[in-house]
Amino acid sequence: MNKPLRRIAIFCGILVLALMIRDNWLQYVRADELNANKYNKRVEIERYAHERGNIIVDGKSITGSVETDDNYYKYKRTYTNGPMWAPVTGYASQVFGANQLEKLEDGILSGNSDQLFFDRTMAMFTGDKKKGGNAVTTLSGKAQEAAYKGLGDKKGAVAAIDPKTGKILALASTPSYDPSSFAGRLEKDGKAWTALTNDPDKPMLNRALRETYPPGSTFKVLTAAAALEYGAVKDINAPTETPEPYILPGTRTPMINHASGCENATLNRAMEVSCNSVFAKLGDDVSRDKMVEMAERFGFNNTEIDTPIRAAASVYDKKMSRDGNAQSSIGQFNTAATPLQMAMVTAAIANDGRLMKPYMVDKLVSPDLDVIQQNDPEEMSRPISAENAQLLQQMMENVVENGTGGNAAINGVKVGGKTGTAQHGENNSKNPYAWFISYAKTDNGSPVAVAVVVEDSNARRDDISGGGLAAPIAKAVMQAVLGDRQ
Repeated sequence: MNKPLRRIAIFCGILVLALMIRDNWLQYVRADELNANKYNKRVEIERYAHERGNIIVDGKSITGSVETDDNYYKYKRTYTNGPMWAPVTGYASQVFGANQLEKLEDGILSGNSDQLFFDRTMAMFTGDKKKGGNAVTTLSGKAQEAAYKGLGDKKGAVAAIDPKTGKILALASTPSYDPSSFAGRLEKDGKAWTALTNDPDKPMLNRALRETYPPGSTFKVLTAAAALEYGAVKDINAPTETPEPYILPGTRTPMINHASGCENATLNRAMEVSCNSVFAKLGDDVSRDKMVEMAERFGFNNTEIDTPIRAAASVYDKKMSRDGNAQSSIGQFNTAATPLQMAMVTAAIANDGRLMKPYMVDKLVSPDLDVIQQNDPEEMSRPISAENAQLLQQMMENVVENGTGGNAAINGVKVGGKTGTAQHGENNSKNPYAWFISYAKTDNGSPVAVAVVVEDSNARRDDISGGGLAAPIAKAVMQAVLGDRQ
Protein backbone atom coordinates (compact mmCIF):
# COMPACT_ATOMS: atom_id res chain seq x y z
CA MET A 1 0.00 0.00 0.00
CA ASN A 2 1.43 3.36 -0.99
CA LYS A 3 1.81 6.15 1.47
CA PRO A 4 -1.29 8.28 0.52
CA LEU A 5 -3.60 5.26 0.73
CA ARG A 6 -2.12 4.28 4.06
CA ARG A 7 -2.81 7.75 5.43
CA ILE A 8 -6.40 7.63 4.18
CA ALA A 9 -6.89 4.18 5.77
CA ILE A 10 -5.50 5.39 9.11
CA PHE A 11 -7.67 8.48 8.98
CA CYS A 12 -10.79 6.42 8.21
CA GLY A 13 -9.90 4.04 11.03
CA ILE A 14 -9.63 6.95 13.43
CA LEU A 15 -13.04 8.20 12.28
CA VAL A 16 -14.62 4.77 12.81
CA LEU A 17 -13.02 4.51 16.26
CA ALA A 18 -14.26 7.99 17.18
CA LEU A 19 -17.74 7.06 15.97
CA MET A 20 -17.73 3.90 18.08
CA ILE A 21 -16.55 5.79 21.16
CA ARG A 22 -19.19 8.48 20.62
CA ASP A 23 -21.91 5.86 20.07
CA ASN A 24 -21.02 3.97 23.24
CA TRP A 25 -20.73 7.20 25.19
CA LEU A 26 -24.28 8.16 24.18
CA GLN A 27 -25.79 4.69 24.64
CA TYR A 28 -24.24 3.79 27.97
CA VAL A 29 -22.67 6.75 29.76
CA ARG A 30 -25.31 9.39 28.93
CA ALA A 31 -28.29 7.07 28.44
CA ASP A 32 -30.04 7.96 31.70
CA GLU A 33 -29.38 11.67 31.25
CA LEU A 34 -30.81 11.66 27.71
CA ASN A 35 -33.79 9.55 28.70
CA ALA A 36 -34.63 12.03 31.45
CA ASN A 37 -34.21 15.07 29.20
CA LYS A 38 -37.46 17.03 29.03
CA TYR A 39 -37.06 17.48 25.27
CA ASN A 40 -36.79 13.74 24.62
CA LYS A 41 -40.38 12.89 23.68
CA ARG A 42 -39.52 9.36 22.58
CA VAL A 43 -39.42 8.23 26.20
CA GLU A 44 -42.91 9.57 26.89
CA ILE A 45 -44.27 8.18 23.63
CA GLU A 46 -42.85 4.74 24.44
CA ARG A 47 -44.29 4.91 27.97
CA TYR A 48 -47.82 5.24 26.57
CA ALA A 49 -47.35 2.90 23.60
CA HIS A 50 -48.64 -0.06 25.64
CA GLU A 51 -50.92 -0.75 28.57
CA ARG A 52 -49.55 0.40 31.89
CA GLY A 53 -49.45 -1.95 34.88
CA ASN A 54 -51.90 -1.32 37.69
CA ILE A 55 -52.11 -0.26 41.32
CA ILE A 56 -53.95 -2.94 43.29
CA VAL A 57 -56.17 -2.70 46.38
CA ASP A 58 -57.82 -5.77 47.92
CA GLY A 59 -56.83 -7.80 44.85
CA LYS A 60 -58.57 -5.41 42.43
CA SER A 61 -57.15 -2.74 40.12
CA ILE A 62 -57.97 0.86 40.95
CA THR A 63 -56.23 1.98 37.76
CA GLY A 64 -56.44 0.96 34.10
CA SER A 65 -55.52 1.89 30.55
CA VAL A 66 -57.74 2.73 27.59
CA GLU A 67 -56.79 2.88 23.90
CA THR A 68 -56.91 6.32 22.28
CA ASP A 69 -57.05 7.65 18.73
CA ASP A 70 -53.59 9.19 19.06
CA ASN A 71 -51.06 7.58 16.69
CA TYR A 72 -48.20 8.16 19.12
CA TYR A 73 -49.69 8.12 22.62
CA LYS A 74 -51.72 4.96 22.12
CA TYR A 75 -52.88 4.31 25.71
CA LYS A 76 -54.23 6.70 28.33
CA ARG A 77 -54.39 6.13 32.10
CA THR A 78 -57.80 5.63 33.74
CA TYR A 79 -58.81 5.53 37.40
CA THR A 80 -61.62 3.83 39.30
CA ASN A 81 -63.09 6.16 41.95
CA GLY A 82 -60.28 8.55 41.08
CA PRO A 83 -60.98 11.28 43.67
CA MET A 84 -61.15 8.73 46.50
CA TRP A 85 -57.84 7.11 45.57
CA ALA A 86 -55.90 10.16 44.28
CA PRO A 87 -53.92 10.62 47.55
CA VAL A 88 -52.60 7.07 47.01
CA THR A 89 -52.18 6.76 43.24
CA GLY A 90 -51.30 10.30 42.27
CA TYR A 91 -51.61 10.86 38.53
CA ALA A 92 -50.00 9.70 35.28
CA SER A 93 -50.60 12.22 32.50
CA GLN A 94 -49.39 12.16 28.91
CA VAL A 95 -48.70 15.90 29.16
CA PHE A 96 -48.13 16.75 32.81
CA GLY A 97 -46.04 13.78 33.92
CA ALA A 98 -46.69 11.74 37.06
CA ASN A 99 -46.49 11.92 40.84
CA GLN A 100 -46.87 9.78 43.96
CA LEU A 101 -47.10 5.99 43.37
CA GLU A 102 -47.53 6.51 39.64
CA LYS A 103 -44.11 8.18 39.55
CA LEU A 104 -42.29 6.32 42.31
CA GLU A 105 -43.19 2.89 40.88
CA ASP A 106 -43.07 4.02 37.23
CA GLY A 107 -40.34 1.56 36.28
CA ILE A 108 -42.51 -1.41 37.25
CA LEU A 109 -45.81 0.08 36.06
CA SER A 110 -44.40 1.13 32.68
CA GLY A 111 -42.52 -2.16 32.22
CA ASN A 112 -39.21 -0.35 31.78
CA SER A 113 -37.58 -1.44 35.05
CA ASP A 114 -34.38 -3.49 34.86
CA GLN A 115 -36.20 -5.93 37.15
CA LEU A 116 -38.49 -6.74 34.20
CA PHE A 117 -35.68 -7.35 31.71
CA PHE A 118 -36.40 -11.09 31.55
CA ASP A 119 -40.11 -10.46 30.89
CA ARG A 120 -39.29 -8.03 28.08
CA THR A 121 -36.81 -10.47 26.55
CA MET A 122 -39.29 -13.33 26.63
CA ALA A 123 -41.96 -11.12 25.05
CA MET A 124 -39.62 -10.53 22.11
CA PHE A 125 -39.47 -14.27 21.43
CA THR A 126 -43.15 -15.03 22.10
CA GLY A 127 -44.52 -12.01 20.28
CA ASP A 128 -46.51 -10.90 23.34
CA LYS A 129 -47.23 -7.23 23.80
CA LYS A 130 -45.12 -5.38 26.31
CA LYS A 131 -46.89 -4.98 29.66
CA GLY A 132 -46.15 -3.24 32.92
CA GLY A 133 -46.05 -4.90 36.30
CA ASN A 134 -48.33 -4.14 39.23
CA ALA A 135 -47.93 -2.38 42.57
CA VAL A 136 -49.95 -4.21 45.25
CA THR A 137 -50.84 -1.88 48.11
CA THR A 138 -51.54 -2.42 51.81
CA LEU A 139 -54.70 -0.30 51.60
CA SER A 140 -58.16 -1.43 52.70
CA GLY A 141 -60.90 -0.49 50.25
CA LYS A 142 -63.55 -0.39 52.98
CA ALA A 143 -61.41 1.77 55.27
CA GLN A 144 -60.60 4.17 52.44
CA GLU A 145 -64.24 4.46 51.47
CA ALA A 146 -65.25 5.12 55.09
CA ALA A 147 -62.60 7.84 55.37
CA TYR A 148 -63.48 9.52 52.08
CA LYS A 149 -67.25 9.43 52.64
CA GLY A 150 -66.80 10.53 56.24
CA LEU A 151 -64.92 13.65 55.16
CA GLY A 152 -67.58 14.37 52.53
CA ASP A 153 -67.64 18.05 51.57
CA LYS A 154 -65.39 18.99 54.49
CA LYS A 155 -61.79 19.99 53.91
CA GLY A 156 -59.48 17.60 55.73
CA ALA A 157 -57.64 14.30 55.78
CA VAL A 158 -57.53 10.83 57.31
CA ALA A 159 -54.60 8.46 57.85
CA ALA A 160 -55.09 4.93 59.21
CA ILE A 161 -52.32 2.45 60.08
CA ASP A 162 -52.10 -1.14 61.28
CA PRO A 163 -50.09 -0.60 64.49
CA LYS A 164 -48.62 -4.12 64.48
CA THR A 165 -47.14 -3.89 60.97
CA GLY A 166 -47.07 -0.24 59.91
CA LYS A 167 -49.24 -1.02 56.88
CA ILE A 168 -51.20 2.04 55.78
CA LEU A 169 -54.88 1.10 55.59
CA ALA A 170 -56.42 4.40 54.50
CA LEU A 171 -55.13 7.71 53.19
CA ALA A 172 -57.86 10.18 52.28
CA SER A 173 -57.75 13.88 51.48
CA THR A 174 -60.54 16.31 50.61
CA PRO A 175 -61.31 18.16 48.46
CA SER A 176 -59.81 15.83 45.91
CA TYR A 177 -59.55 15.48 42.14
CA ASP A 178 -59.96 12.88 39.40
CA PRO A 179 -56.58 12.01 37.83
CA SER A 180 -58.45 10.77 34.74
CA SER A 181 -59.58 14.32 33.95
CA PHE A 182 -56.15 15.34 32.60
CA ALA A 183 -54.57 11.99 31.72
CA GLY A 184 -54.73 12.60 27.95
CA ARG A 185 -53.60 15.21 25.45
CA LEU A 186 -56.87 16.87 24.43
CA GLU A 187 -57.82 20.48 25.04
CA LYS A 188 -60.20 19.44 27.84
CA ASP A 189 -57.29 17.78 29.68
CA GLY A 190 -55.36 21.04 29.66
CA LYS A 191 -58.38 22.98 30.90
CA ALA A 192 -58.92 20.48 33.71
CA TRP A 193 -55.27 20.78 34.79
CA THR A 194 -55.40 24.58 34.77
CA ALA A 195 -58.60 24.64 36.80
CA LEU A 196 -57.18 22.24 39.40
CA THR A 197 -53.84 23.98 39.79
CA ASN A 198 -55.55 27.38 40.15
CA ASP A 199 -58.20 26.18 42.62
CA PRO A 200 -57.71 28.03 45.94
CA ASP A 201 -58.93 24.95 47.85
CA LYS A 202 -55.88 23.01 46.56
CA PRO A 203 -57.62 19.74 45.63
CA MET A 204 -54.29 18.30 44.39
CA LEU A 205 -52.64 18.73 47.79
CA ASN A 206 -52.25 15.42 49.62
CA ARG A 207 -53.30 16.68 53.03
CA ALA A 208 -52.79 13.31 54.72
CA LEU A 209 -49.06 13.31 53.94
CA ARG A 210 -47.99 16.71 52.72
CA GLU A 211 -49.85 19.23 54.91
CA THR A 212 -48.91 20.04 58.49
CA TYR A 213 -51.34 21.42 61.06
CA PRO A 214 -51.13 22.47 64.70
CA PRO A 215 -52.21 19.18 66.31
CA GLY A 216 -53.93 20.83 69.25
CA SER A 217 -54.86 18.66 72.18
CA THR A 218 -54.13 15.40 70.35
CA PHE A 219 -50.47 16.22 71.04
CA LYS A 220 -51.16 15.88 74.77
CA VAL A 221 -50.75 12.11 74.47
CA LEU A 222 -47.12 12.72 73.46
CA THR A 223 -46.62 15.15 76.35
CA ALA A 224 -48.08 12.54 78.69
CA ALA A 225 -45.70 9.98 77.20
CA ALA A 226 -42.75 12.28 77.94
CA ALA A 227 -43.98 12.96 81.47
CA LEU A 228 -44.19 9.22 82.18
CA GLU A 229 -41.00 8.24 80.39
CA TYR A 230 -38.86 10.95 82.03
CA GLY A 231 -40.38 10.57 85.49
CA ALA A 232 -42.29 13.86 85.78
CA VAL A 233 -45.36 11.71 86.55
CA LYS A 234 -45.14 8.39 88.35
CA ASP A 235 -48.82 7.80 89.09
CA ILE A 236 -51.48 8.81 86.55
CA ASN A 237 -54.06 9.04 89.34
CA ALA A 238 -51.99 11.26 91.65
CA PRO A 239 -52.43 15.09 91.78
CA THR A 240 -50.09 16.98 89.44
CA GLU A 241 -49.71 20.11 91.64
CA THR A 242 -50.96 22.33 88.84
CA PRO A 243 -52.17 25.78 89.99
CA GLU A 244 -55.19 27.57 88.59
CA PRO A 245 -54.47 29.78 86.84
CA TYR A 246 -51.19 28.39 85.53
CA ILE A 247 -48.91 31.21 84.37
CA LEU A 248 -46.71 30.43 81.38
CA PRO A 249 -43.06 30.42 82.52
CA GLY A 250 -41.26 33.74 82.12
CA THR A 251 -44.51 35.61 81.37
CA ARG A 252 -47.61 37.02 83.05
CA THR A 253 -49.87 35.13 80.66
CA PRO A 254 -52.25 32.55 82.11
CA MET A 255 -52.89 29.30 80.26
CA ILE A 256 -56.59 29.23 79.47
CA ASN A 257 -58.53 26.06 80.25
CA HIS A 258 -61.74 25.18 78.42
CA ALA A 259 -62.61 22.56 81.03
CA SER A 260 -63.37 22.83 84.72
CA GLY A 261 -61.65 21.03 87.57
CA CYS A 262 -58.11 21.33 86.19
CA GLU A 263 -56.48 22.71 89.34
CA ASN A 264 -54.15 20.02 90.69
CA ALA A 265 -55.88 17.47 88.42
CA THR A 266 -54.44 14.00 87.98
CA LEU A 267 -52.91 13.13 84.62
CA ASN A 268 -55.77 10.73 83.96
CA ARG A 269 -58.39 13.38 84.68
CA ALA A 270 -56.48 16.02 82.72
CA MET A 271 -56.47 13.74 79.68
CA GLU A 272 -60.18 12.96 80.10
CA VAL A 273 -61.31 16.60 80.05
CA SER A 274 -58.25 17.98 78.18
CA CYS A 275 -56.76 20.42 80.72
CA ASN A 276 -54.39 22.81 78.96
CA SER A 277 -52.75 23.95 82.18
CA VAL A 278 -51.71 20.46 83.31
CA PHE A 279 -50.02 19.57 80.04
CA ALA A 280 -48.38 22.97 79.60
CA LYS A 281 -46.87 22.59 83.08
CA LEU A 282 -45.77 19.02 82.37
CA GLY A 283 -44.07 20.13 79.17
CA ASP A 284 -42.12 22.70 81.15
CA ASP A 285 -41.34 20.17 83.91
CA VAL A 286 -39.97 17.72 81.33
CA SER A 287 -37.98 20.55 79.62
CA ARG A 288 -37.78 21.61 76.02
CA ASP A 289 -34.86 19.34 75.14
CA LYS A 290 -36.54 16.24 76.57
CA MET A 291 -39.78 17.14 74.79
CA VAL A 292 -37.83 17.45 71.54
CA GLU A 293 -36.20 14.09 72.18
CA MET A 294 -39.57 12.41 72.79
CA ALA A 295 -41.18 14.03 69.74
CA GLU A 296 -38.32 12.86 67.55
CA ARG A 297 -38.64 9.30 68.85
CA PHE A 298 -42.16 9.35 67.45
CA GLY A 299 -40.99 10.74 64.09
CA PHE A 300 -41.13 14.53 64.43
CA ASN A 301 -38.38 16.57 62.70
CA ASN A 302 -37.73 13.62 60.36
CA THR A 303 -37.49 14.78 56.74
CA GLU A 304 -37.21 11.26 55.30
CA ILE A 305 -40.39 9.39 56.21
CA ASP A 306 -41.16 7.59 52.95
CA THR A 307 -44.33 5.57 52.52
CA PRO A 308 -42.87 5.42 49.72
CA ILE A 309 -44.50 8.80 49.04
CA ARG A 310 -42.45 11.19 51.14
CA ALA A 311 -44.36 12.81 53.99
CA ALA A 312 -43.75 16.41 55.00
CA ALA A 313 -41.70 16.72 58.18
CA SER A 314 -43.74 17.26 61.32
CA VAL A 315 -42.13 19.86 63.57
CA TYR A 316 -41.30 20.28 67.24
CA ASP A 317 -39.19 23.44 67.61
CA LYS A 318 -35.70 22.82 69.03
CA LYS A 319 -34.91 26.45 69.90
CA MET A 320 -38.08 27.94 71.39
CA SER A 321 -38.31 29.64 74.78
CA ARG A 322 -39.73 28.04 77.92
CA ASP A 323 -43.17 29.58 77.40
CA GLY A 324 -43.10 28.46 73.76
CA ASN A 325 -42.32 24.92 74.86
CA ALA A 326 -45.21 25.01 77.34
CA GLN A 327 -47.59 26.12 74.58
CA SER A 328 -46.15 23.55 72.17
CA SER A 329 -46.81 20.85 74.75
CA ILE A 330 -50.53 21.32 74.16
CA GLY A 331 -50.08 21.22 70.38
CA GLN A 332 -50.00 24.96 69.70
CA PHE A 333 -47.26 27.59 69.13
CA ASN A 334 -44.80 26.18 66.52
CA THR A 335 -45.84 22.53 66.77
CA ALA A 336 -47.07 21.14 63.44
CA ALA A 337 -47.95 17.60 62.38
CA THR A 338 -49.25 15.70 59.40
CA PRO A 339 -52.23 13.37 59.88
CA LEU A 340 -49.83 10.50 59.12
CA GLN A 341 -47.57 11.61 61.99
CA MET A 342 -50.40 11.67 64.50
CA ALA A 343 -51.54 8.24 63.27
CA MET A 344 -47.97 7.05 63.91
CA VAL A 345 -48.04 8.42 67.48
CA THR A 346 -51.35 6.65 68.10
CA ALA A 347 -50.14 3.41 66.50
CA ALA A 348 -47.02 3.31 68.68
CA ILE A 349 -49.11 3.72 71.83
CA ALA A 350 -51.57 1.04 70.70
CA ASN A 351 -48.66 -1.28 69.85
CA ASP A 352 -47.25 -1.16 73.40
CA GLY A 353 -44.53 1.36 72.59
CA ARG A 354 -43.24 -0.06 69.29
CA LEU A 355 -43.45 2.28 66.30
CA MET A 356 -43.49 0.42 62.99
CA LYS A 357 -42.37 2.14 59.79
CA PRO A 358 -45.47 3.16 57.79
CA TYR A 359 -45.69 1.81 54.23
CA MET A 360 -48.36 1.40 51.57
CA VAL A 361 -46.81 -0.88 48.92
CA ASP A 362 -46.96 -4.51 49.98
CA LYS A 363 -45.21 -5.90 46.92
CA LEU A 364 -44.28 -5.31 43.28
CA VAL A 365 -45.16 -8.05 40.81
CA SER A 366 -44.31 -8.78 37.18
CA PRO A 367 -46.95 -8.98 34.42
CA ASP A 368 -46.97 -12.76 35.10
CA LEU A 369 -47.58 -12.00 38.80
CA ASP A 370 -44.15 -13.18 39.92
CA VAL A 371 -43.09 -11.26 43.05
CA ILE A 372 -40.26 -8.87 42.22
CA GLN A 373 -40.07 -7.11 45.56
CA GLN A 374 -41.77 -7.90 48.86
CA ASN A 375 -41.91 -5.22 51.56
CA ASP A 376 -42.01 -6.55 55.12
CA PRO A 377 -42.85 -4.81 58.42
CA GLU A 378 -39.92 -2.92 59.91
CA GLU A 379 -39.57 -1.44 63.37
CA MET A 380 -38.81 2.27 63.25
CA SER A 381 -38.27 3.01 66.95
CA ARG A 382 -39.40 2.29 70.51
CA PRO A 383 -40.31 5.74 71.81
CA ILE A 384 -41.77 4.54 75.13
CA SER A 385 -41.78 1.45 77.31
CA ALA A 386 -44.57 -1.10 77.08
CA GLU A 387 -45.58 -0.23 80.66
CA ASN A 388 -45.98 3.46 79.90
CA ALA A 389 -47.74 2.72 76.61
CA GLN A 390 -50.30 0.70 78.54
CA LEU A 391 -50.82 3.59 80.97
CA LEU A 392 -51.44 5.87 77.99
CA GLN A 393 -53.93 3.31 76.66
CA GLN A 394 -55.77 3.42 79.98
CA MET A 395 -56.05 7.21 79.75
CA MET A 396 -57.09 7.24 76.08
CA GLU A 397 -59.72 4.59 76.70
CA ASN A 398 -61.02 6.66 79.59
CA VAL A 399 -61.33 9.63 77.19
CA VAL A 400 -63.70 7.60 75.01
CA GLU A 401 -65.60 5.97 77.87
CA ASN A 402 -65.99 9.00 80.13
CA GLY A 403 -64.53 12.07 78.44
CA THR A 404 -64.56 14.09 75.24
CA GLY A 405 -64.20 11.18 72.82
CA GLY A 406 -67.53 9.43 73.35
CA ASN A 407 -68.54 9.75 69.67
CA ALA A 408 -65.86 7.20 68.76
CA ALA A 409 -67.18 4.46 71.05
CA ILE A 410 -67.96 1.10 69.39
CA ASN A 411 -70.13 -1.46 71.14
CA GLY A 412 -68.15 -4.48 72.28
CA VAL A 413 -64.79 -2.96 71.28
CA LYS A 414 -62.20 -1.23 73.44
CA VAL A 415 -61.47 2.15 71.84
CA GLY A 416 -58.88 4.70 72.94
CA GLY A 417 -58.86 8.24 71.64
CA LYS A 418 -58.03 11.91 72.11
CA THR A 419 -59.83 14.95 70.79
CA GLY A 420 -58.17 18.14 69.66
CA THR A 421 -59.28 21.61 68.59
CA ALA A 422 -56.34 23.60 67.24
CA GLN A 423 -56.51 27.38 66.94
CA HIS A 424 -54.93 29.07 63.92
CA GLY A 425 -54.88 32.31 62.00
CA GLU A 426 -53.80 35.75 63.21
CA ASN A 427 -55.10 36.15 66.78
CA ASN A 428 -56.84 32.77 66.30
CA SER A 429 -59.29 34.50 63.96
CA LYS A 430 -59.91 31.55 61.63
CA ASN A 431 -62.07 28.52 62.29
CA PRO A 432 -60.13 26.00 64.41
CA TYR A 433 -59.00 22.62 63.12
CA ALA A 434 -60.89 19.65 64.54
CA TRP A 435 -58.70 16.62 65.33
CA PHE A 436 -59.29 13.11 66.60
CA ILE A 437 -56.81 10.29 67.07
CA SER A 438 -57.87 6.80 68.09
CA TYR A 439 -57.26 3.08 68.00
CA ALA A 440 -59.49 0.03 68.32
CA LYS A 441 -58.34 -2.95 70.36
CA THR A 442 -59.22 -6.64 70.03
CA ASP A 443 -58.05 -9.73 71.88
CA ASN A 444 -55.09 -9.89 69.48
CA GLY A 445 -53.99 -6.30 69.92
CA SER A 446 -54.93 -3.25 67.89
CA PRO A 447 -55.59 -3.71 64.15
CA VAL A 448 -56.05 -0.01 63.40
CA ALA A 449 -54.95 3.45 64.53
CA VAL A 450 -56.53 6.51 62.96
CA ALA A 451 -55.86 10.24 62.78
CA VAL A 452 -58.50 12.61 61.41
CA VAL A 453 -58.24 16.35 60.88
CA VAL A 454 -61.08 18.53 59.63
CA GLU A 455 -59.51 21.70 58.34
CA ASP A 456 -62.71 23.47 57.36
CA SER A 457 -66.43 22.68 57.33
CA ASN A 458 -69.80 24.34 57.17
CA ALA A 459 -70.22 24.09 60.95
CA ARG A 460 -70.45 27.24 63.06
CA ARG A 461 -67.22 28.15 64.86
CA ASP A 462 -68.73 27.32 68.26
CA ASP A 463 -69.77 23.87 66.98
CA ILE A 464 -66.31 22.87 65.75
CA SER A 465 -64.66 20.22 67.93
CA GLY A 466 -62.61 17.10 67.49
CA GLY A 467 -65.19 15.03 69.29
CA GLY A 468 -68.07 16.42 67.22
CA LEU A 469 -66.60 16.55 63.70
CA ALA A 470 -63.61 14.22 63.56
CA ALA A 471 -64.46 11.39 66.00
CA PRO A 472 -67.40 10.01 63.96
CA ILE A 473 -65.12 9.73 60.91
CA ALA A 474 -62.50 7.85 62.92
CA LYS A 475 -65.20 5.55 64.25
CA ALA A 476 -66.39 4.71 60.74
CA VAL A 477 -62.83 3.87 59.64
CA MET A 478 -62.24 1.66 62.67
CA GLN A 479 -65.54 -0.14 62.07
CA ALA A 480 -64.58 -0.74 58.45
CA VAL A 481 -61.31 -2.38 59.51
CA LEU A 482 -63.01 -4.39 62.24
CA GLY A 483 -65.57 -5.71 59.77
CA ASP A 484 -68.46 -3.34 60.51
CA ARG A 485 -68.71 -4.63 64.07
CA GLN A 486 -71.35 -2.66 65.96
